[in-house]
Amino acid sequence: MNRIPLRPLMIAAPLAALLAACGGSDAPEGEKPAELELRHDNFEAISDSFKTIRAQYEEGKETDIVMVAAAARDINERAAAIEDHFPEGSGRDAGWDTEALPTIWEKPAEFTAAQQKLLEESAKMLELAEAGDVAGAGEQVGPLGASCKNCHDTFRLDDD
Repeated sequence: MNRIPLRPLMIAAPLAALLAACGGSDAPEGEKPAELELRHDNFEAISDSFKTIRAQYEEGKETDIVMVAAAARDINERAAAIEDHFPEGSGRDAGWDTEALPTIWEKPAEFTAAQQKLLEESAKMLELAEAGDVAGAGEQVGPLGASCKNCHDTFRLDDD
């Protein structure tokens, strides 16, 4: 039977407890900004709505344009709220666990333009879907997705 020497364990255990008590985390002190959770939930919902739209245009499937319109409306409404979810001090450079890159705060005009592009593309999708234009809304899937991708490429940490 292998024996573990007790002395090193007796020294290591209190040191480990001391390090844990010191907070060993890089997270900033204070309360986590509510915007972090709100923006995460908002973008998750946008992603889910976009997946709903894409699913409606899968080959061999009959498109439910009412569902496309509802998802486009959700994206458009949520896109309008994006700017409120990124206050100063809520980024990675402040120590928070977020995929938001500092570029958001370093280049606010570009970030606002990207948000505006998502608003415009989702509004076009909504207009086409509400008009019952299945083909037109289908053609709008690409530009809507491109507006998401542009923002991800520029302002979001690539965690893949």
